[in-house]
Amino acid sequence: MESRDPIKDEAMIQEEFEALLKDYSETPHNQKIELITKAFHFAYQAHKGVFRKSGEPYILHPLAVARITVKEIGLGSTSICAALLHDVVEDTEYTVEDIKNLFGEKIANIVAGLTKISSSHFAQGISAQAENFRKLLITLADDARVVLIKLADRLHNMRTLEFQPLETQQKIAGETQYIYAPLAHRLGLFAIKTELENLSFKYEHPDTYKEIADKLAANKDATMAFFEEFKKPIEEKLKQMGYDFVITARIKSVYSIWNKMQAKSIPFEDVYDTLAVRIIFQHDANSPISEKNQCWSIYGCVTDCYMPHPERIRDWVSTPKNNGYEALHVTVMTKQGQWVEVQIRSQRMHDIAEKGLAAHWKYKSGELEESQMDQWLKGIKESLANPDSTTATDFIETVRMDFYSSEMFVFTPKGEIKTLPKGATVLDFAFLLHTDLGIHCIGAKVNHQLQPISYNLKNGDLVSIETNEMQQPDEKWLTYTTTAKAQSRLKSYFKHQQREMVQKGEMIFAQLIIELGLQKKEDAALMRALNYFKLGKPQELLLQIGKETISHDELRKAMIPKSKGIMGFLKNPFSRNDDKTNAETGQTLETTDTPIVKLPKDKHIVLSDENADAYVLESCCCPLPGDDIVAIMDFKGLTHIHRPNCLEARRRKAEYGKRILTSEWKRNRIKTYPQYIRFLGLDRVGLLIEVLQIISNDMKLNIIDLHGKANNGLFEGQIQAMFHNVDELQELLKRIRKLPDMKTAERQNQIEGLDDIDELD
Repeated sequence: MESRDPIKDEAMIQEEFEALLKDYSETPHNQKIELITKAFHFAYQAHKGVFRKSGEPYILHPLAVARITVKEIGLGSTSICAALLHDVVEDTEYTVEDIKNLFGEKIANIVAGLTKISSSHFAQGISAQAENFRKLLITLADDARVVLIKLADRLHNMRTLEFQPLETQQKIAGETQYIYAPLAHRLGLFAIKTELENLSFKYEHPDTYKEIADKLAANKDATMAFFEEFKKPIEEKLKQMGYDFVITARIKSVYSIWNKMQAKSIPFEDVYDTLAVRIIFQHDANSPISEKNQCWSIYGCVTDCYMPHPERIRDWVSTPKNNGYEALHVTVMTKQGQWVEVQIRSQRMHDIAEKGLAAHWKYKSGELEESQMDQWLKGIKESLANPDSTTATDFIETVRMDFYSSEMFVFTPKGEIKTLPKGATVLDFAFLLHTDLGIHCIGAKVNHQLQPISYNLKNGDLVSIETNEMQQPDEKWLTYTTTAKAQSRLKSYFKHQQREMVQKGEMIFAQLIIELGLQKKEDAALMRALNYFKLGKPQELLLQIGKETISHDELRKAMIPKSKGIMGFLKNPFSRNDDKTNAETGQTLETTDTPIVKLPKDKHIVLSDENADAYVLESCCCPLPGDDIVAIMDFKGLTHIHRPNCLEARRRKAEYGKRILTSEWKRNRIKTYPQYIRFLGLDRVGLLIEVLQIISNDMKLNIIDLHGKANNGLFEGQIQAMFHNVDELQELLKRIRKLPDMKTAERQNQIEGLDDIDELD
């Protein structure tokens, strides 16, 4: 690191602190300058002499986090102080008790929530990052400011990620994409969510990011010229009606455009909805016309100017989203034949859309008012407060299901509106109402028709849960649920039942040991039984004994010594060791070490037919040679290849970021790989035959699966074929799209939630 100039550093620090105070002075919060100044000087002294990898004094980081906290999220003095102090306990000798004595209990509790749990507190192999995620999310219901400041901290770390080593960039970007961006989305921080996604994408795929960003920049003048023409007739009508408003253009983000390209398997040039228009109006609280009615009045102005798409109206004014988002969206057709989305919102709605949870609190009109966001925060502690119900990794994965899900609204028999993610079932709804209803649920009357627990509810359904005290959950129920609360409650129930079965199995096993006179050879008898039944862990054996799926006679036969053997334990390739569960703590404990295959020195892999045994193209996302990919080597030396937006890839990156490899494809035309494509066209004679001719005759590709159906004049087909690389796939889709009467042809993706995410950018 180059030598620092202390005078310049002092001037830079003072300048940033004054900028923080200026940002704070422009807020409506009570001005507690003295408290913030005290926190700044304390943090400055605590971090004095410490520098970031960029070479800057460390104190500039907490200052930047504090500025994001106040300026971009809208929090007040307590949060600013906590942001300034957020690394003091973790990185210096000061304790939470010191913070409490100097700044009070509230600030100390937030700092404690922001302090990472040291990895030394976990047994070897447990994901410290996952445990910290768990801790972070559980604090959400206690004090959401902890999570909001953590998002500000992560945002600044992402903005300065260029100074980190490549492997750290990949790890942090993976964590951000996997948990922090969805969390920002769930809390209504759409601007921060978009920036986190963009920055993650920039570091994971720099070349692709630059290519799309350059194309956006090249098209910017034409896009803005189109916007100016588009808004003119709307502006004239709104001015005539006396509205105080602004109309702004929102350009789709690089990451969102890439998502669209991936989901539809189309080039940049075919992404037409890169522009959205926002109309933000000032609502007079004393006006006899409500915000809602003003939104619909402006909607009328827009549709007087342009023809609306009847299936693309989104009314989040009448029923706001769980994260507090309110707006009226309509997609209209211009005279040039281009679809444009128009978002209509008041200034209050806009503040909530930009600053999420903090703005939601700011605009609450009374103590008795409970919004969708309040209900969600109220319920999250119940959903998440079972830290021993599952592993930390499973815990995070379960919670993530609620972050990006689209919403629907269903009604109770009393007419109450309940919010659920799209795809939720009768069983999800039962657990939403009460855990006991979920445990004993046998079905529901949906719109007065009896439906099973697995029935997928639809928007506007009237649902009455049916129960029976004799009903008990089965493990297949987990496949019938989509919400974090239902999954958490079921896993907790099954774990409790499992503990009882294991205890029963222990008693039966102990009795047999005595009966067979094997007290001095109990360990050997246990290993023989594990080997005989081909089970990996004692817990699994005892569980099967307790459930009586292993009979006493079979167990006796397995325990009586016949020959020596060595038990081979089944392992997760990403797990270093065999594990047991501590019955008191619920945490995983490590026992027998397994040799770990070290990463190559250059952390790089070339993918080709010659070394195909060294890697596997995962079926969860079906990557093809030439795709953007993530390569992660497990502890046995096998490299797992995923497409970047694959959910499993995100999870692996967040947990095993240090085992990410850089990769490159070596092109050849020897091996082929399966991939599904989907097409939709007019149901006419010969359409399917023409598609098959392109695949088989023109491109000489092997078809291994084919499905199709006609419905209301359209024919939808799904074909699985073998491809050498992604270029071959793109060429096929291009040819199919050119067929007469073909509406669309695209790669069949297993990337979750793309349409929902795209809709709210």
